[in-house]
Amino acid sequence: MESKFQGQDQTLLQQGHSGFAADWSSDQRVFKKVSWGKAMMWILLLSDTFVFACFLVAYMTARSSTTVDWPNASEVFALHIGGHNFPLLLIAIMTFVLISSSGTMAMAVNNAYRKARVPTALLMLATAALGAAFVGMQAFEWTKLISEGVRPWENPWGAEQFGASFFMITGFHGTHVTIGVIFLVIIARKVWRGDFDRDERSWLSSGNGDYEGVEIMGLYWHFVDLVWVFIFAFFYLW
Repeated sequence: MESKFQGQDQTLLQQGHSGFAADWSSDQRVFKKVSWGKAMMWILLLSDTFVFACFLVAYMTARSSTTVDWPNASEVFALHIGGHNFPLLLIAIMTFVLISSSGTMAMAVNNAYRKARVPTALLMLATAALGAAFVGMQAFEWTKLISEGVRPWENPWGAEQFGASFFMITGFHGTHVTIGVIFLVIIARKVWRGDFDRDERSWLSSGNGDYEGVEIMGLYWHFVDLVWVFIFAFFYLW
């Protein structure tokens, strides 16, 4: 009788081990269908999410804990045109340009799925142009504030932490946009030349009609646009 129970215990234990192995092997088969490029991009975006979240939490903590008045965003970021102030006009244009670039990037990915080489390349170049326009307007905004006396260690409108928070958060995001513009131009050029349709692998291209590089670039660009929405809400509207 005792040997019978021992045999049943061993059977249940083996079934448990086999079930555990089956669960892990099924997950492995699922993840094997994801390319290294797409998996690494998701890991990069996840790590960047934590970094931007830390920056925004630090900004909110500094703003909430300071005893000095925080500058009014409507006044600091106003454009002076013809003797009139236009609050947040430049920021609104920057946001519109960057969100519009998400639309052109989405259309580029859609054309890449259909292997439409020329429209894909042109839409990626249009996305890069909108991204470059955004960076140019951000450079103008930095120049304006620096000329008005804003520094990472001082601020003529109130709390000193304002300058450090502004340059750190917008600078880090602007760097991401700049990197994205560079890679958009590189991949658009490869698409235009037909590198993705050749029967050979090359840098950022696996060939054989696989346009996954465009999709990976789309993931990065949509992430950059989404982060700007949070920066716009927390930094400029709060």
